[in-house]
Amino acid sequence: MITGFNPADMYASDHIRRVLQTFPGVFSGIGEFTIHKEFVSAKVAGEVASLQNPALDRILDFAGTVGLVVLIHNDMDVPFAKEGSDPVYLNQMKALLKKHQHTAIIWAHTGMGRVVRPVKNHAAQLAEILSDPQFSHVYFDISWNEVAKYFVATPESTRIAADLINRYPDRFLFGTDEVAPQNQEQYLRVYNQYQPLWKLLDENARTKVLKGNYERIFDGARHKVRAWETAQGFTTPENTK
Repeated sequence: MITGFNPADMYASDHIRRVLQTFPGVFSGIGEFTIHKEFVSAKVAGEVASLQNPALDRILDFAGTVGLVVLIHNDMDVPFAKEGSDPVYLNQMKALLKKHQHTAIIWAHTGMGRVVRPVKNHAAQLAEILSDPQFSHVYFDISWNEVAKYFVATPESTRIAADLINRYPDRFLFGTDEVAPQNQEQYLRVYNQYQPLWKLLDENARTKVLKGNYERIFDGARHKVRAWETAQGFTTPENTK
């Protein structure tokens, strides 16, 4: 994944192109990059990113043209939101996604954060997106122990999550999001945390969430990006595998 750029920078898409030109045959996605993410956004150098910034549109347009998968962090709501209030960023995010229907986009953590809890009717909000053909290019990442704790908080919450994933098994991806694990036990912590969820998924959904969707999405992206690089004259014999 290509990283190291500010999505509010109007020249970010140019940077991505330069990276592809410099390292052809390497990348198939960009991210993870942050728009509205709890307390992280304010720490990013340069202009503060926004879902309505034209620079972000340029990035997503370019990614769609090339075939790059985009992994984006954007919370549905603000930290410590008033209970029952409308999610601050949900409609803006949906508007952005609709504008870029030719770009494969993975929405990290289903829009949740460390202190940004699930919004009201969170599963129903996801289902609305998943059932709408205008969002057929959108996928949800369920990595991170902070996300897992909500999914498996109660038997009811686990059942709701499992029902949603079983209905849309092609649209969810698992990841650990473990930072520098010291051993296999630490690396598998989130996977094991999700055991109540895995037990409720049918075999088809479980296989797709754990590895099948990743293989399909990124193998497809790799093929598209290599073809684009070749058309641009970027590819060399050493990296055409």
